[in-house]
Amino acid sequence: MSFHVSQLKKQYGHYLYGLPAAPVMKNYIYDIYGRAKSIIEPVYLRNQSDRTKAVLAVVVVCFFWGTTWLASKKGVQYMPALQLAGIRQFLAGSFFLGYFFIKGFKLPTRDQFIQFGWMSLLMIVINNGFSTWSMKYIPSGLGAVIGAASPLWIAILSTFVFKETKLNAMTIIGLLLGISGILIIFSDYLQDLFNTNFSVGIVLNLIASVTWAFGTIFTVKNAKHVNPYFSLGWQMFLGGIVLLLVAWFSGQYTPLHSTGAEVWYSILYLVFVGSIITYSAFVYALKRLPAQQVSVYAYINPIVAVIVGALLNSEKLTIIIAAGTIVTILGIYLVNTGFKRKAKMDNE
Repeated sequence: MSFHVSQLKKQYGHYLYGLPAAPVMKNYIYDIYGRAKSIIEPVYLRNQSDRTKAVLAVVVVCFFWGTTWLASKKGVQYMPALQLAGIRQFLAGSFFLGYFFIKGFKLPTRDQFIQFGWMSLLMIVINNGFSTWSMKYIPSGLGAVIGAASPLWIAILSTFVFKETKLNAMTIIGLLLGISGILIIFSDYLQDLFNTNFSVGIVLNLIASVTWAFGTIFTVKNAKHVNPYFSLGWQMFLGGIVLLLVAWFSGQYTPLHSTGAEVWYSILYLVFVGSIITYSAFVYALKRLPAQQVSVYAYINPIVAVIVGALLNSEKLTIIIAAGTIVTILGIYLVNTGFKRKAKMDNE
């Protein structure tokens, strides 16, 4: 990547991996990237070739971030989940920080380090750790749909717990549709719900999803202005260390010399394809296209995860599951759009 990250901070005030950039985005957390359009002026491309490359970058993001659920699913078959997540985050964070240090970034201040620590605890250790853990017990497609429903939890927590906003008609409809979609999907897993392991997987994924929502709100309320990309690198690095320590002390740890090639295929895929390559494509697209266009990935990823899980891992894909997935994503879209419109009205 040829850009300097400090320049991005001035240009972009958006989410990355679900992490808000700064408190100024408070009114925008409900629409993953939509409200960023008021801050980001689209970069006019010099030629059609640049636009084509940017669109292809969006396609890469839409597809490959959706496949990481299956990669995690495959990985936990050969290595304890927290260890797998820890290695992935530690390696990816190391690559990102290495890039930033080459570009001349200094170590964070004490206050920034504390901030990175608690953000890492919420967004990496609990959210990613538990979602990866859940892959041991539930289908990857189902996990992706539950994970994508985090905006529903943001709406609920913001309205009924933090009491910082009110629901409008579109948001209420979106919430009802989103919850209904998840229930439709669960209706096809009624027998599985009596399986203890399956239920544990659902609970772990729900905790991860709610934690992401809580962490997003809490970060927006308390985080200081920091470069979101440098922050992400530190969160991944610190979170990876914590996950590895938890795995070690809990006994959920496999000596690396006794692991097979299969688990390293998953880890390498998650690190290089799921994090580094796809992340770079995401930034490339966001620099060249309106944020609204790039944000479409958030709605396509769960669909990709469901289809890939069915094709490559023989996961169940019925008309009921497909319909429930579509209804859930429609609900998420309406929730995001509803809060975006309300924020726009409040600012006028």
